[in-house]
Amino acid sequence: MSTAVIHDTRLVLHRELRPLLSEPFSVLFSLIQPLFFLALFGPLLVSVSGLGEAASLQWFVPGILVMSALFGASTTGANLSQEIHTGSHERMLVTPLSRPALLMGRALKEIVPVFAQAALIVAVVVPFGFDPSPAGLIGLVILAAFGVGLGSLSYALALAVKEQDWIFWTVQQTLLFPLMLLSGMLLPLDDGPSWLRVMADFNPLKHVVDAERTLFAGTVGDPTVLYGALAALGVAAVGLWVGIRGMRRAAA
Repeated sequence: MSTAVIHDTRLVLHRELRPLLSEPFSVLFSLIQPLFFLALFGPLLVSVSGLGEAASLQWFVPGILVMSALFGASTTGANLSQEIHTGSHERMLVTPLSRPALLMGRALKEIVPVFAQAALIVAVVVPFGFDPSPAGLIGLVILAAFGVGLGSLSYALALAVKEQDWIFWTVQQTLLFPLMLLSGMLLPLDDGPSWLRVMADFNPLKHVVDAERTLFAGTVGDPTVLYGALAALGVAAVGLWVGIRGMRRAAA
């Protein structure tokens, strides 16, 4: 990567972070849905699993962290759609900024809300018995890589549909919930039918969830950590490749 691309990426990243840092309450509002799952679905999980509240939190909270990143990163393309509507995106395209930087700067911005949301969720559940291992920091790095990739795909979708917002939200919602349900973040998949488990194995989100649970439990050398890291890096690589191609086509 050239020095010019790195410089331009920093400029775009700074531009994208300014509204986020000036309105930190947006991060808090994005936590409402994950916290509802913790408050309303968590007690049901305790009853179904037969585990105590603390043990259920150890299993459930890492999945909620991934859910928070999934919801946040998958909707970031809506911000780009708004810029397309207002014309600010077109003004960015006529600047001398490199096209990869326009995408990478936006995508790297996703790391900040991922870490902020994870820290807030962990702070909320620790008093209720959740005991995070320091190895969970590795899990947050994996989660950040996944967020960068998913955010890039969200931007690519916004570029593809341009001003047709309804297509963006239709595709996003259509893909969001199957991915979430096939990840095992809400319920264990071990006792599910074989066809469901096979489908889940092809879902990269499932491997990220498994890695988060393993790392927050304090186990670093388990193969699930490697699979989760590879899945997150794969999503990041594909997302950046697709997003950069979309940004270059938009500027053509």
